Amino acid sequence: MARLPRLTVAGYPHHVIQRGNNRQPIVKTDADREVLLDLVGENARKHQVAINAYVLMDNHFHLLLTPETGEGVPLMMQAVGRRYVRYFNDLHQRTGTLWEGRYKSTLIQADRHLLACMAYIDLNPVRAGLVNDPRQYAWSSHRHFIGQAHDRRLTPHPLYWGLGNTPFAREAAYTEWVRAGLPMDQQDAITQSALRGWALGDADFFGGLQKQTSRRITKARAGRPAGAARRED
Repeated sequence: MARLPRLTVAGYPHHVIQRGNNRQPIVKTDADREVLLDLVGENARKHQVAINAYVLMDNHFHLLLTPETGEGVPLMMQAVGRRYVRYFNDLHQRTGTLWEGRYKSTLIQADRHLLACMAYIDLNPVRAGLVNDPRQYAWSSHRHFIGQAHDRRLTPHPLYWGLGNTPFAREAAYTEWVRAGLPMDQQDAITQSALRGWALGDADFFGGLQKQTSRRITKARAGRPAGAARRED
C-alpha cells in the first residue's frame, strides 16, 4: 500500500517527531545539541515556520510548528535533516543514515490540543526518567515559557499569550498547566496522531480542515465498504 503524503496545511499547528535509526543517538555532546537546534531555528526562519515548542532527546526530537505556507514544514525538515547528518557523520566518523525514515507529523486543533501538546513535549524528559521536573532539562522550550530562560528560536502561539495579561501571569499559568500533567489517554492520542499522520481534533475541526486538503485526514472506519455482499461462513 502506498504511503499517504504528509498532512501539511498553512496556519495550523503541526506536531513533528523525528527519531534516530534503530533508536540510536542523534546527539552525543552538547555541541551536537546546539548545532541541531541552531539548524532547526535557522531553517524555520528561512521557510517561514514558527517554532511554538520543542524538546531534544538523545535519540529523537519533537517540534510544535506553525507554518505560513504549505511547503514550509517539509522544506525546513528536509534541510535540517540533510545538513545535520553531514555534520554528525563527519564529526563522529560514521557513514550511513541517521534518521528512522522520514519524519512523522500531523495537524492538531489548536484550541483543544495546543497547550496540551506543549505540556506533552515539555514532559518528555520526565517520562523518560531523565529529570524529576521539566525545569531541570536544558534542551526543551519549557524554561522559556516559565520565564527561566530566553530562547530566540521560539515564537509563542497566541494561545500561550492568552494565559495571562502579563509575562508573570502567563509563566505562572503555564507552570501550573505543565505541573498538572496529562491523562494517559491524552498522551496516547498526541503520540499516535503524530506517528500515524491522522489529524487530532473534533468533528468540526475535521470538517473545516478537510476542505483545505485533498489528503484524507482521519483513519477510515473499519468494516466492509457500502454495498459489499455478506459472506456466510
